[in-house]
Parts: sequence; structure tokens; C-alpha cells
Amino acid sequence: MRLKEIYQPIRKELTQVDEVIKTSLSEARNSSILKVNRFLLESGGKRMRPALVILSAKASNGKADSPVNKQLINIASSIELIHMASLIHDDVIDHSQRRHNNPTVNSRWGMDVSITLGDYLYSLAFELISNCGNTDILSCISSATKSMCEGELSQVVERDNLSLLKDRYLMIIKKKTASLFAASCEVGAISANSSRSLRSALRHYGLNFGIAFQMVDDYLDLTGGESNLGKAPGQDISVGEITLPLLNLLESSDKNQRCRLKAMLKSKDSDSLKKIREELADSDAHLYTRRISSSYINLAKDKLKVLKDSEYRRCLLGLGDFILKKGFTER
Repeated sequence: MRLKEIYQPIRKELTQVDEVIKTSLSEARNSSILKVNRFLLESGGKRMRPALVILSAKASNGKADSPVNKQLINIASSIELIHMASLIHDDVIDHSQRRHNNPTVNSRWGMDVSITLGDYLYSLAFELISNCGNTDILSCISSATKSMCEGELSQVVERDNLSLLKDRYLMIIKKKTASLFAASCEVGAISANSSRSLRSALRHYGLNFGIAFQMVDDYLDLTGGESNLGKAPGQDISVGEITLPLLNLLESSDKNQRCRLKAMLKSKDSDSLKKIREELADSDAHLYTRRISSSYINLAKDKLKVLKDSEYRRCLLGLGDFILKKGFTER
């Protein structure tokens, strides 16, 4: 299934999310802020996290025509604003020039504007959340935001650590990426007044989905082209981030090859980075990363067994397949 087909049952709700985000970004009275905000609105994005909020609410409700209230749309919008803020800050940290096939805010307006704009988006997000008046939702999203920051800090600290353990890598991506996916699913369930067991099931679906999502993203950064990445390939490796495919390549190499790979990783020149990408393409990193990420998608799908069958549950299942297909089409 294509993403557009998966989103079809919630197309109306995602349009409402876009309208809330547009309204939030249009309320600034400063013309300079409005200019940057308009740029953000035109930059696109898959809206995967708000989609998970809405799908989780509808799937846990179990009714085909379950109504969606304004509170749920605002919560889904706040999740996307938090995600947008984190990307802006990521682009500063990574010195990224392009995202979604567009220039980054950092490349257009510089670090000062980017950092402040990211903070501004966080404030907009939590304003929307506070207006919903649900302390469980506020606590869930606040905890996820804290985890995201901890994960980002850990990733920065571990840059160029060629002795990074896989368990440490897993902890980083759980916090940096999977925590917001988990929160997206859980707050959807909370909004539908679901039981604790359904909340837990959807949270763990989101957590495992998010882990697989990041593993696939890390693989594509090393092997994909700019057309399907929306940014320059090799961005992670150029700033010293050690990801699962690289860990596998280092682990499966003999002593001499490992020393040579480490020397190239430390040099970070364009020729060395190109050679590393070529070696990854010739290694079993493709099969290894697919196997591990598939196992997390299977764990995610398993958590959905407690839900009644519905088109929304099937959409959640389809998102897992979409992620794997995106990363591992037959070569």
C-alpha cells in the first residue's frame, strides 16, 4: 500500500491537522516570523505522527464512523509541531542543508533563527496541549519530549565513537525517535477513553514501529539517493553518527578491514565516505538491517491483536509494511 492509500480513511482529519498547524503558524504578528513560518508550511512532510494519533484513537474505539473531536485534532497537530521543532534543531546540530528536497531553515536563515524558531514551535505545541485539559495527555507528551532531548544529547555525545555498542545505539533511537511515535499512539488511545491495556498495547506498537522506522532511515542515509531521501545522502556518517548498518559492517569485518574502515570514518573526506557507502552496498548490511527492523515491525503488529478488526487497525498494520518496503525494495 502507498502512504496515500493508508491515509485515505483519515484524509479529512489530516486536512484538519494541516489547518490547525497553518493557523498556529499564522498568528505571529511579526512579518519576519511569518515569512519563516510560511516557508515551513511549504516544506511538506509525511504527517506520520499525527496520522498515528488519529488512527490509534479510531482503532481503539472500534467503530467505523467514530467521531473525531477538536481536542484530538489539536493533540495530533501538537505532536506534528513537536516533530517539526525537533527537525529544525536537528538540522542545526547536523549542519544540514536540505530536508524534504527543500533548503533547511538553518541554511536559509542561520543558526540563531533556527534555534529560536524550534523553541517557538515547542511553545505552540504545548499551548495546544494545555488547552485540551487532560493531564494524562500532557504527561505523556511531556515525557516523550524529554526522552527525545535525552536521545539527541546521547547521540551527540556518542559521535565518532567507533566502539559504540548496539544496545547503546538502540537506547538512543528509542529515546530520540521511538518515544514520540509511542506517545502519538498512546495519546490517541487516551483521547478515545480506552482501557489501560489498550493504551499500553498501542504505546508499544508505536515504540516498536518507531525503532524500525529509525533503523530504516539510518540504512537509507547510507545507501539511498537524494531523490528518495529528500536530503544529501551520507549526512549521518559525515557528522560522525554511528548507526546500525555501520555497526554491522564493522562487526562483520576482519581486523585489517576494520582498521581501514575506522580510518576512513575518522577522515570524513568525500572519497572515504563514498568508499564506505560502496562497501556497505557490497556487505550483508541490507539483509541484516532488514531482518532486525522487520522483527520490530512484527513486534509492533503483534501488539495490535488486542484491537477489533477495523479499517483503522488495518491502516496501522499497513504502515509497518510501508516502512519496510520504503527501505528494502528488491535490489
